[in-house]
Amino acid sequence: MTQSRVLYLVGLLALLLGGLGWLLSRTGSHIGHAHGPGETHSTDAPAARRGGKSITDTGIEWPSREKLWRTISLADYNTRVVFAGVTALGAAGGLVGTFLLLRKRSLLSDTVSHCTLPGIALAFLIGESLGLSGRSLPLLLTGATVTGALGMLAVAAIRAKSRIKDDAALAIVLSVFFGLGIALLVVIQHLPTGNAAGLNHFIYGKAASMTAGDARLILFASLTLALICAALFKEFKLLCFDTDFARTQGWPTVALDLALMGLVVAVTVIGLQAVGLLLVVALLIIPAAAARFWSHRLGVTMLLAMTIGATSGLVGVAASALFPKLPAGAVIVLASVFCFAVSFVFGARRGLLVRWLEQRHVATRVARQHLLRAIYEWCESHAGHRLGDPLHLLEQSVPLAELRAANDWSHGRFTRLLRLGSTEGLLAWTPGSATCHLTARGKLDARRVTRNHRLWETYLLHYADVAPQHIHHNADQIEHVIEPDIVNELEELLAGGQGSALVPADPEKPAAATEGIRS
Repeated sequence: MTQSRVLYLVGLLALLLGGLGWLLSRTGSHIGHAHGPGETHSTDAPAARRGGKSITDTGIEWPSREKLWRTISLADYNTRVVFAGVTALGAAGGLVGTFLLLRKRSLLSDTVSHCTLPGIALAFLIGESLGLSGRSLPLLLTGATVTGALGMLAVAAIRAKSRIKDDAALAIVLSVFFGLGIALLVVIQHLPTGNAAGLNHFIYGKAASMTAGDARLILFASLTLALICAALFKEFKLLCFDTDFARTQGWPTVALDLALMGLVVAVTVIGLQAVGLLLVVALLIIPAAAARFWSHRLGVTMLLAMTIGATSGLVGVAASALFPKLPAGAVIVLASVFCFAVSFVFGARRGLLVRWLEQRHVATRVARQHLLRAIYEWCESHAGHRLGDPLHLLEQSVPLAELRAANDWSHGRFTRLLRLGSTEGLLAWTPGSATCHLTARGKLDARRVTRNHRLWETYLLHYADVAPQHIHHNADQIEHVIEPDIVNELEELLAGGQGSALVPADPEKPAAATEGIRS
């Protein structure tokens, strides 16, 4: 992927963020975006009372047509705010998460999110001790950023200064920082001026409390992250795919790793309010993992991850607006999981369905080649005076009972092989008949399959020092995936000997039968 395409990708993201920013600037209805248990907007309360519903009712009602239209058209201001912030967050998470996934640092995002909890608690305590508002969002996010960065530095230090593996280092830092955060939250609960309830939304997320300023902060941060990814695209790509090569070429791999960790910290911090520190890992990993099922190209994977992340955020916001008692953060994660499940099954490159079809195709090809080679070898063993005549060798009618006995096939498998060959026009056979014979196309394919098999056997016997009793098994493992260029190399290597034969003699046969069938 060239630098111009990276800039094009960033341009698309900038256009998306610009559109979201325009949504924030629209004026109109200010009906709130309610969500979460018990969080019903005040404008809905009279309607609830008129309908005889209790404010403590926990049931979920289907939305009216009017509410559905208002949600789809983004008529409510608060819905537009949450939509803009969460969609931009999902796109940024998918972008950074692609590098994180390829770097095999998936647990890193989970560790970062847990490391932010003590920073939030410490920022609250510092703000209260200085006479400031302990619930100031900039102050809390600053504390989360500091401890998140400290957590990443701790992970890097443990990996560099000890023999502890990455997963153990991440688990140690995660548990220590999260335990410290829980302890500080208990301390906050016993303060006369504060309690932990005001900070719980950083753990579980509370997208409905997002303000226009929060959404603009997410938009600005997402654009900044995209620009950094564009500037360091080649470096991050090299770091993800071949770290050792990057190190030998003099690239600062440690600094690049720290830069990637910094991007993860940034996405985690800006995502705390939307989905909470327990679920923010989903925005980083699940969209990227889902995108990997659709493409092997990094640029396309990044674009798909951004799209899946943004779509998951959109679905979560819409569900939260239509069903106010559903938490937006959890629905965002469930939407991304649904995208992952669809990608896992139907992905064009690594999907379960595609892999099953490929395996089925390979199995069919292997079965066809086994049948053709078995018929060729039977005809060769019963050739008589036709042994030196390649044009008439395969014109014999093959008794099915002898062919089946020579290859030890079960009745069901043998019948399936015959049907496959008949369906593909390789042999003439009708159910109930005792013999079959190859068609013109079947003769060509039988010669080609047997020739490739014996060329490989000859190479293994004379150049790879494989014992004669093992060459058939080893050749059978590779002949079905042998490429034409490899066949050409084998022919050049064996030129003047078996390579010049139309079909080389079987290396497993006695020396008296080593004269191949010459063209």
